[in-house]
Amino acid sequence: MSVSAPQWLLTEVRQAKVGSGTEQVKQTSSLLARFNLHTVCNSARCPNLRECFSHHTATFMILGDICTRGCTFCALKRGRPQSPVEDEPERLAQAVNELDLRHVVITSPTRDDLSDGGAGHYARVAETLRERCRGVKVELLVPDFKGSAEALATVMASQPDILAHNLETIPRLYPRIRQGANYWVSLEIIHKAREMFPEVIIKSGIMLGLGEEFEEVKSVLEDLRRVGCNMLTLGQYLAPSLRHIPVARYVKPEEFEFWHRKAVNLGFESVAAGSLVRSSYRASHYLKLYLAGGL
Repeated sequence: MSVSAPQWLLTEVRQAKVGSGTEQVKQTSSLLARFNLHTVCNSARCPNLRECFSHHTATFMILGDICTRGCTFCALKRGRPQSPVEDEPERLAQAVNELDLRHVVITSPTRDDLSDGGAGHYARVAETLRERCRGVKVELLVPDFKGSAEALATVMASQPDILAHNLETIPRLYPRIRQGANYWVSLEIIHKAREMFPEVIIKSGIMLGLGEEFEEVKSVLEDLRRVGCNMLTLGQYLAPSLRHIPVARYVKPEEFEFWHRKAVNLGFESVAAGSLVRSSYRASHYLKLYLAGGL
């Protein structure tokens, strides 16, 4: 049974959707179309799209916009994806330069159809950005690669500044929320990334409002710290459509503030918590805070 969104949250969503400049949103959209690039902003129906586009930034989605899994929280299309496009890394680098970005977040659908899960393409994108976009910070938000250490090593060898992998929810809800995924496999991906390259910043995030209990959230945060996660995002789950799993509850701002304090006390070095926080929301801002020693 779905619950009604509170007025304060509806106001936040409306403000985010307005953005800070219609012309800037059009410019960003036009550039993305010109280079034939996908974004998670569009494909996942992110409520922050206009805010980010109005600042000429976006979260790029490589390897197409069709996922081989069918998570019940996610707006991505499910089906049979096309093969990776060879010139995508170059097109993406050109777009990054035209947008004058200094921090780039790259993600993808889950590509279980590829032998390496798309890891080689991730690496080529990161390497091309290093070569073509001087001084850019590269954040890779990767799928679980079915737990493949070899695929993860391929990605890590491209030396991203941040390696992100979202747990999304608590273990109990995985069968309902993340079909085809496994909590412990995802946690091990984070652990392996930390072991492979201790100097790389590791980031993860979960959604609240799916039916999780207090102790379950606390346990997930403790698990993330145990495997060496540095940066954390906590946001409100918002159902993309009536076909997706409904919201179980809407988390009040003071609860997000509580979890922010709790995460800091557990040792996370950067925490973003709030209703409209997403894993790549204001990524550059939070990296700067992290590097400055702020939380």
